[in-house]
Amino acid sequence: MNIDFDDVVFLWKARTDSDWFFTAVPAELSELIREIPRPTRGFGSVRVDARVGLSAWRTSIFPSADGRYWLPLKRSVRDAEHLVEDGPVSVALKILDA
Repeated sequence: MNIDFDDVVFLWKARTDSDWFFTAVPAELSELIREIPRPTRGFGSVRVDARVGLSAWRTSIFPSADGRYWLPLKRSVRDAEHLVEDGPVSVALKILDA
């Protein structure tokens, strides 16, 4: 399953001792991902290939309290793609756990 979406970059407020940045998969797409039959993984994570601009990497998305999946945005991607807190981001995901 491949999905594309636009959202904003945000700082995880629960970890003020670090700079964990994420973007959130829209609710409708998160619901579709949740319905995919797949093996159970730690924390409910789902393995993905992610792409933002010219940066591509393999990671996992994680379910959040509001039901949306969160995609972690590592520093190298944020730097390469000039992503900033509260700024826009366009994401392409390939779900691997399907």
